[in-house]
Amino acid sequence: MRFPLSLTAALTLGALLAAPVQAQDLAAAVDLAKASGCYSCHANAEKVVGPAFATVAEKYAGDKDAAATLAQSIQNGSKGKYGRIPMPPHASLSPADLKLLSAWVLTIKP
Repeated sequence: MRFPLSLTAALTLGALLAAPVQAQDLAAAVDLAKASGCYSCHANAEKVVGPAFATVAEKYAGDKDAAATLAQSIQNGSKGKYGRIPMPPHASLSPADLKLLSAWVLTIKP
């Protein structure tokens, strides 16, 4: 049975998101967040245009699907989760970059 590319891509992304972020990846995640413009709208502990990363981590605490959900929001953008200002999509990020960023955000504490 052959799955459509989108299903295959979704399964691959899900597999990549299953592993937690490793300590050595934290610096790489910060660099990626800066290079991708995340810090233009977010900060670790304070609301800027979008919510603080710590607020996002707190919202998803205890959610076993949090990394996958967050990766989808990063890739596709989101609207209405934290107010009226939408988050633009970051569709050019690779599945590995999405995994790294979403796992990293979930580690940030207030």
